[in-house]
Amino acid sequence: MAIKFGRPLERLRSVPAEAEAPAGRLDLAIRPRRNRRAEWSRRMVREHALTTDDLIWPLFLVDGVNVRAPVTSMPDVERLSIDQAVRAADRAAKLAIPCLALFPYTDPSKRDDDGSEALNADNLVCRAVRAIKKEVPDIGVLCDVALDPYTSHGHDGLLRDGVILNDETVAVLVRQALIQAEAGCDIIAPSDMMDGRVGAIRNGLDGKGFGDVQIMAYAAKYASAFYGPFRDAVGSNAALTGDKRTYQMDPANADEALREVELDIAEGADMVMVKPGLPYLDILARVKDTFGMPTFAYQVSGEYAMIMAAAGNGWLDGDKAMTESLIAFKRAGADGVLTYFAARIAEKLKKGGA
Repeated sequence: MAIKFGRPLERLRSVPAEAEAPAGRLDLAIRPRRNRRAEWSRRMVREHALTTDDLIWPLFLVDGVNVRAPVTSMPDVERLSIDQAVRAADRAAKLAIPCLALFPYTDPSKRDDDGSEALNADNLVCRAVRAIKKEVPDIGVLCDVALDPYTSHGHDGLLRDGVILNDETVAVLVRQALIQAEAGCDIIAPSDMMDGRVGAIRNGLDGKGFGDVQIMAYAAKYASAFYGPFRDAVGSNAALTGDKRTYQMDPANADEALREVELDIAEGADMVMVKPGLPYLDILARVKDTFGMPTFAYQVSGEYAMIMAAAGNGWLDGDKAMTESLIAFKRAGADGVLTYFAARIAEKLKKGGA
C-alpha cells in the first residue's frame, strides 16, 4: 500500500509497500525529525528568535532612598526608590534592554478622588524619569498614563456617583501626559481605556512641541483577573471600589479588540498593545495580521506570578517556562513584550542560554 500525501506534498514520491525495509522499520522519504536531530540544525531552521531587543522591563517605584521593597505576590520583584531605579536602568542598558516602563506606588496620603498627584510635575514618576535620563540617557523610558495609581478609589478615571467620566478623564490624561513628556519620557502609554484619549493626547503633545514623543496605546486591554499582583505593587488593590468592566474590555470579545485597535491607530498611536498576554495570544495574532503595526503584549503580573509560584514549588522548570512563554509572544506576532522577566531572560540571552 502506498503512502499518500495531501497537498502540497502530493508531488513527492510515495514509498511502495514492496520497497519497504525490514520489518519494524517505516521507510519514509519525509522525516521532520531530521531537522531536530542536532542543536546546530535546530538553530538553523528555527522560525522565531527572542532577543533583548524584544524586551521592555517594567519597574515599580517608591519614595525614599536606597529602598528595595519586595512585592509579596510577585517573587523577585521589588519596589525601587529612584536611586535604585537608576541602578536598574544602568543594568538594563548593559544588558541591551532598550526600554523601561515606570509605575509608581503612591502613598495613600497622596491619593485623592481626582488623582491630583498625577498632575504634580515633581511626582515620583517625573523625578524618576529625570534621574534615569540624566544618568542613562540612551535608554528608552515609557510612562503609564492613567489615574489608578493616584486615585483614592483605585479607578483609572474620574469617578462621580459610581460612574467613570470619559471626557473629563481624557482632559486630565492629556495634562498628565504633558507633564511626563516635559520630564523626558520617550513613550506615552495610555492604559486607561477611555474613548478618544489617544487622539487627545497626540494633539496635546503636538501642540506643546512634543511631536517626537511616541504613543504606545493599550489598545486592547481586557478586564482581567490577572492584574491582581500589579495592583498590590502600585497600591490600588486595597483602594479599588467595584470593578473596571465599564471601560476595560470583556474577555469574551475578539472582534471588538480590532475595532479598538483601529480607532487608536486612526487617532495617532505609533504602537499598539494587547493586555494581558498569554491568555490573549489569539487577539495578539489577529491584531498583528490585520494592521501590521508595531504590536506589543504585556506579560502581566498574574502570568508572572503563576510561573514563579509553580517554579518555587518545584512543579516546573522556571527558566524553561519563562523562555517558552516569551517565545510564544514572538510566535503570535509580537514585536516586543513588557515582562517582569526582562532582566532575567536578558542575562540568559547574554550567556547564549535561551
